[in-house]
Amino acid sequence: MLKEFKEFATKGNIFDMAIGVIVGGAFQKIVTSLVNDIIMPIVAIFTGRVSFDDLTLTIGNSSIKYGSFITTIVDFLIIAFSIFMAIRTFTKLNNKAKELVGTDIEDEEPTEEPTTKVCPHCYSEININATRCPYCTSSLETSDVASNE
Repeated sequence: MLKEFKEFATKGNIFDMAIGVIVGGAFQKIVTSLVNDIIMPIVAIFTGRVSFDDLTLTIGNSSIKYGSFITTIVDFLIIAFSIFMAIRTFTKLNNKAKELVGTDIEDEEPTEEPTTKVCPHCYSEININATRCPYCTSSLETSDVASNE
């Protein structure tokens, strides 16, 4: 079990995920500051309130904190928009790079060496190293191979 955990922990994906979580936490702090320090004061110019957190609806002994919910929605919309803009910018840069290179770097598959050839006598597919065709038993010379390539 310890060996399995070590393999899991040392995979590159878990490190990528950890870095993503750390960067995401820092990004959340930036967005929270943006909302609290810049956007909400601008909203306060129009509404007269800097924070909606204290808005509640009291029914009997229960209070519904809809102001806090509004603030959370604003946070979410700003985070979603920021992520959208970052992905959009990354996609544009990636497309620009693909245009400059002229091909998709990720989509390019390495070319494999052929493992078969066609017999020039019976047109059967045979091993590339064969010197005699297993189907028609013809002897294959190096000139026969060169004419098929």
